[in-house]
Amino acid sequence: MKITHCKLKKSIQKKLLQFFVLEVTARSAADLLGIHSNSAALFYRKIREVISHHLALEADAVFDGAVELDESYFGGHRKGKRGRGAAGKVAVFGILKRGGKVYTVVVENAKRESLLPVITKKIMPDSIVYTDCLSSYDVLDVSGFHHHRINHSKKFADRQNHINGIENFWSQAKRVLRKYNGIDRKSFPLFLKECEFRFNFGTPSEQLKMLRKWCDV
Repeated sequence: MKITHCKLKKSIQKKLLQFFVLEVTARSAADLLGIHSNSAALFYRKIREVISHHLALEADAVFDGAVELDESYFGGHRKGKRGRGAAGKVAVFGILKRGGKVYTVVVENAKRESLLPVITKKIMPDSIVYTDCLSSYDVLDVSGFHHHRINHSKKFADRQNHINGIENFWSQAKRVLRKYNGIDRKSFPLFLKECEFRFNFGTPSEQLKMLRKWCDV
């Protein structure tokens, strides 16, 4: 999948790619380039669609070794019980391979029935799995994984026994998304995959190189 049927000049497209990587909003990019804000917003959406497409192609890659699991909630302002979906928020499940990439997926809730199919598909048996104390992860004790729990109330980081990597991703993702001042639920998965992309391809130069290749710009 590439960006096609775009009426913007190639020079403008290249600039928009650069602004996207630098986290310049579509509105600000439009002002800087002297184009209509809708044109910039549409191009940004196409970038996210390309990112989502290419990450989906990689989604079958299986993680092994040391892996961190965690769930987080995005949007809304009402607090709710973690296993029951946190009212008004979107539940996201994340898996991070230490020293590697992160994988995210929107889930209905953080119950075992929602998380276990993702875990068994994405993580090799016999892997070392780190989680917090959410009861949904109890099943991992008898599922062929080496399961370690982190009790945040006692100690957050103890050498290898932590989930700091995935927690760092959540912080980065929420920082990126905060500047958009609200994202509708239908578009949220595209923005989530943008955050996954930024984390997995860490430097701006690496991100720009990959986007130029994927978007053919």
